[in-house]
Formats: sequence, structure tokens, C-alpha cells
Amino acid sequence: MPVFTEHSSSSRNLRVLPSFAAPLPRPAPPFEPQSNGEKYEVVIVGAGPAGLMLNLLLSRYGLSDTSLLCIDSKPSTLKTGQADGVQPRTLEVFKTLGISDEIENEACHMWQFAFWNPSNDKDKIIERTAVVPEVLAPSRFSYEATIHQGRIERIMETDLLRYSKRGVLRNTRLVDVRIDEESDAEFPVVVTMDTNGEEKVVRTKHLVGADGAHSIVRQCMGLRLEGESLDHIWGVIDLVADTDFPDIRRRCAIHSPAGSVMVIPRERISTGEYLTRLYVHVPETVVPDNDQDQVLDANGAVKAEDARQRRSKITQDGILQQAADAMKPYYIRPKDGVVDWWAAYQIGQRVSPQFIVNDSQGVGRVFIVGDACHTHSPKAGQGMNVSMMDSYNLAWKLIYHVNGLAPEPTATGTPTPLLDSYQTERHQIAQQLIDFDRKFSTMFSGKMGATEGLTQEEFQQAFKLGNGFTSGCGVEYPESTVVLRDDLEDSTSPVKGTDYLSGILRPGRRLLDVRLLRHADGSPRHIHDDIPSTGRFRVLCLASTDLLDRQSVSARALDAVSGLMTTFPVSIIELIVLHPKLHRPFEWDDVPTCVKQRAEMRFHDGSALDDAYAIYGVDPAKGALAVIRPDGYVGVVARLDHVSRVEEYLKRCIRTVNEG
Repeated sequence: MPVFTEHSSSSRNLRVLPSFAAPLPRPAPPFEPQSNGEKYEVVIVGAGPAGLMLNLLLSRYGLSDTSLLCIDSKPSTLKTGQADGVQPRTLEVFKTLGISDEIENEACHMWQFAFWNPSNDKDKIIERTAVVPEVLAPSRFSYEATIHQGRIERIMETDLLRYSKRGVLRNTRLVDVRIDEESDAEFPVVVTMDTNGEEKVVRTKHLVGADGAHSIVRQCMGLRLEGESLDHIWGVIDLVADTDFPDIRRRCAIHSPAGSVMVIPRERISTGEYLTRLYVHVPETVVPDNDQDQVLDANGAVKAEDARQRRSKITQDGILQQAADAMKPYYIRPKDGVVDWWAAYQIGQRVSPQFIVNDSQGVGRVFIVGDACHTHSPKAGQGMNVSMMDSYNLAWKLIYHVNGLAPEPTATGTPTPLLDSYQTERHQIAQQLIDFDRKFSTMFSGKMGATEGLTQEEFQQAFKLGNGFTSGCGVEYPESTVVLRDDLEDSTSPVKGTDYLSGILRPGRRLLDVRLLRHADGSPRHIHDDIPSTGRFRVLCLASTDLLDRQSVSARALDAVSGLMTTFPVSIIELIVLHPKLHRPFEWDDVPTCVKQRAEMRFHDGSALDDAYAIYGVDPAKGALAVIRPDGYVGVVARLDHVSRVEEYLKRCIRTVNEG
């Protein structure tokens, strides 16, 4: 049908956003860009998964190309090799970014983990002894996805280009970085970089090193990775497998008399076939690269052979032969003799004591994330995941500092501890990763059997105990500026239970996803869809059964929270409201006015689909309040009649409108 008359607002194009929300508010003065591009607010070195995650988040939060610069020495994203596993918590984060669909559709979904061990039947040699779920922790995603790291990078970089015209400045390597406050205290970080042979010096307020295990940023700042004195050498190979091994499409830990192999099923490729990755242990240890590069024998004696020479002697055929020997009596070989990618690598368990370098005033100026601050083996599938979660943790804290959203310094001039909490939280997780990886790698590399001191039951138990951590779902941050533990007596606490992995609300743990029914339109929802990665705080109100009483505790709590939100910058806090099963149907007029005003599309029945109250450990007759941080972690839990506790917590993290 023809259109005879059409009208639209002149600002219509400004109302169509490329993201879930407008950029974060900026109480700080606007950044004045320099025509010669010599000053930035944030410079990121490295565009691997950690660097791209940080770049994408800061761009979404509102930093422009004139304020934010990301450089990388590579000409493009990765084409082959490197990491391949995406854990459930990382998938949840990608979902909150709206970029998980391609990964969900293209990746291989690993639902089961098979254990293969020596058989008492000499003809079998090895046999399957157990099959367990790959993911034991409750999650929106009950599987681990495997997909090439380069594909993850391209998905993030494509989304980045919706917010940044420049994207990543490639073919640009970092030459030097130093802190010089005397020349310019506001932009104290001096960065020397080389783009296609042309050197340039820029200044920035903050710099983040996401430049890998051999980080130039870390070296320039005088930081070191500390840990084990010996490394193991591993071979890894990607191939389309021609094999009769029955579990080639399951993740497998194979312990055989001939050695250890881990099988990782991979994604489908353009030929319609499916890749498989094999990790093969090379039974020799070496001194780390940053020490004397010498090889040691089983007795710890130094060999004359250089470690790099030892690695160089590892061949594709050697890796394949060792894998074939370990998988006997089954055969395995590359289909048509073609190998997609292979490598020999030397990785130990090490972590830097410092993730932040402060200026003379105690303000964090240089940060390191990902492999720049922790290295470990790839067998637990953590490298890319933990690295991106470093950036996910740092991004909102950094933008709050840059935009002036963090609380003002105290009267004594002490800077806000918000940035410091990055070190507090992520260093602990890195150390836990190192400890777990050391134990898991040692067990994986060992032989099975009672005479060897390691039983298959012990190995399986170690896998199960570590699953909450490896899935990313069991991460717990310690008490800090941004984690306020519930100090109430057990008798008055709004939350009962200690099964935090299964969802019981606990400050420092992520908010577990639950399914809800939205009141406004009857739409079934996931609560994670109400906490997209837009840099906002959320106050989650689990109203009690008295919600329909205008003088109830629930009504008073909602009105108090609504009033509290006005003391902070506009749009920085959002309200989510759940209600339990109530004694009668109701309309909008029956609930406090602020619910429709502030949470019309975030007001849900918490019992119609999943029982959110039971999962979160909240009594429907009493209800509870919880503040959810921008990264999806619970910051504080309080009773409905204790809104002052919510206010106390928020003032730790966000400046009020009358500050400054």
C-alpha cells in the first residue's frame, strides 16, 4: 500500500542505538582531544582476547577514538592455533554483550568428559572408566564451547567497529613505556610505539598491557612472573581425525602405559568435517625462558642441550606418533595426511605479584591483564577465559575512574580504592588458577594405577572439585571496597544456605541466572537479560509476599530504593524487581508506583518458571535486597528494611550528584 504522508522526528537517528544502552554519564570534564593525537585517556597494548574485550567494553561505555587507543603488533586477528575453549561463565558474559549467537551456533559443544585408563585386559590396553558431565556447576550454558581463538577475536572486533571507526591500530609494536609525572601529571604515562617503522610518542592517563606472556609492558614496569622453576614441554596438534577411537567427539583424558593425551573435540570447518585437538605430553622439563635455558633430566641434572633446541626437535610426526602410541589399540591419523596446525610449547605456572603500577599519588596508571600477569598450561581450558575476565573486571572500574563516576578522593587526598580492587580480586583468582593448574597438570601427566600412587578415582574427584572454578561459575571475590559481606546474625540474615555454587546469594559471587515471567507482557525471561554489560549497577529487590499491601515492608523498601537512586548520576543504577507467588492476581495500580516508573520491563514473577527465591536462598515471606555490580557479581545483600546498607555500599562505588 502506498504511503501518502510520512513524518519522523529530526532526532530519530539519535534514538536508534547500536548497543543496549547509551554511554555512561560523565561527571568529569569532557576530554579535549588533540589534533595531533598525542594524548589519550586509555591506551591498550595488545589485541588478543583480553585486549579486545577491554577495548570493546570501554568503547561501549563511551570512550571515543580520540580518547581510547588499542595497538597490536600483528597485522590481523589469529588465523590458526592458540586457545579454543570457551567456558560457561564466559559464554554468559558474551550473552550479556549480545555477541554469543555466532559462538553458540558455530562452536562444538562439549557436554561430556570421558576418562580412559590402563586396562587389566592386555588386549584392550586402555578402556573407558567413566563419563561425567563436562560442566557440573549450574549455569545458563551447561557445556563448554570449542572454537578457534581467531574466530572469537573477529567476532569481538566486528562488534567493536560499531563503536569505533579506527578499531585496532595494527602493525604497531610497543617500544617503551614509562611514567613521567613531572612533565605532565594528568597524562603521566609516556608511550613509544612503532607503526610500520615509524616511531611515535604519545601520552595517556592509563595504559593496560594485554601483550601476552612476554609482555613488554610488564618488563618496562620492572614486574616479573614468579612461580615454578621448571616447565613441561607439550605438543599440540589440530587435525581432522581418521580414527576408530570411540570417544573422539568427547573431551577425553587418556592415561596409557605409553603416555598421556587429552582429546578436545573442535568445531566444524568449511569442508563439513570436524576438527580435533590433541594435547600430548613430552616427558622432559626445562628451566623457564626467563632463567637459564637449560634442560634437566629426570634426576634434575643439567643437560648440555639448550631448551629452545629441545623444543625445535619436536616434530609434527613425533607428536602424532606419541599420540598414536598412547591411544593403542585404537588408531588415529590425520585424514588425507593433512594437519591444520601444530606447535610445541613450554609453559609453567607463574603469576606476577603486582597487576597495577601506581603513580606517586597512589593512582593506578599501568595495569597488566591476561597472560601478561599469569601463565599456566592449557589443559584446564582457562587461558583465554581468565584473561578476558581480567578485562571484564577492570573495564567498569577504569571507566568509572576516567569518567569521574568513582567517589571523590578523601579530604586527605587519598584516591578512591575502586581501581585497587582489580588487584585484590584478580590476583587472588590468578593464584587459585596457578594452584589448580599445577595440581591438575601433575595428575594429568602422571600414570594411573595403584603402583604409581594415583588412582583414576582421585583424578576424577580432582576434576569434579575443580569444575566450579574451571567453568568460571565458582569464582568468589574476597571482601573489598566492592564486596561487602553480610555481617548480620544468621537469625536475621535475609539469605539462608551455603550452597553458593547452586545460587545462594553471596557477595563476591556472580548472580546465578534464573528464568522469570515478566509481568508487563507475559514474556519468559532470563534474569541475566536484565543485567547486560552496559556498565550499570542494579538493585535487585526480591519483594516479599506483602507486596500488595501499600504499607508493607516491600513497598517501603521499593520507595526508599527509588529515592536513593536519585542521589547518584542519572541512569547509573537500574532497578530489578521480583515477586513471589501472591495470594491474588494484581494490576499495576496494586503495586508501588515506582515499580512501573523504574522497572516496568524488569518486574517479574519469581516463581512461575524457576523458583528464584529458593535458588537464591530467600524466604518469600521476608524478601531481600541485593546490589549487582556492572560485571554481574553480587556486591552486597541486605534485608528489605535495611536500605541504608545498600546506600552505604553504593557510595563506596559511585559518586553522588552533590560530590565535587
